[in-house]
Amino acid sequence: MKKMIISMSVMFIFLATAVMAVAGMMSPDPGQLWTKITKESPYTQWSFWPDHADMQPGRAPHGPLHKVYVNDEALTSTMPSAKYGSIVVKENYGKDRLLKAITVMYKVTDYNTDSGDWFWAKYSPDGKADKFGKPAGCIACHSSAADNDFIFVHQFR
Repeated sequence: MKKMIISMSVMFIFLATAVMAVAGMMSPDPGQLWTKITKESPYTQWSFWPDHADMQPGRAPHGPLHKVYVNDEALTSTMPSAKYGSIVVKENYGKDRLLKAITVMYKVTDYNTDSGDWFWAKYSPDGKADKFGKPAGCIACHSSAADNDFIFVHQFR
């Protein structure tokens, strides 16, 4: 019985990994996500949402100023829920206009169904992951925008 459970678990992990690979999605891992957004597909070359371009006023906990970049999956999502594979990157600036942190939302199939399937990550400017996964603070705050797929800075049309 134990061998069967282990075999089934290994098979499930293998299949889940294969499905993500076929779909072009990476696993919800802060290191892989950082590599994706800084080396494989640098987020600073992505677009802004048309209704939230360039530097904008922000609020706690993200800071008084921010820039929000989105990948093509997010940019071409026309209604909530955003497409799986969507990535939203927010550069968080202080009043001095210096970068303080980078916060990321990554939409992963069946990752966290109660919270829009978002994987959340907060990085220092040099890429050290501080909080990631399903941080209670991120989810609690963004839950007030659940009807817009947990996204504040863009209204889907």
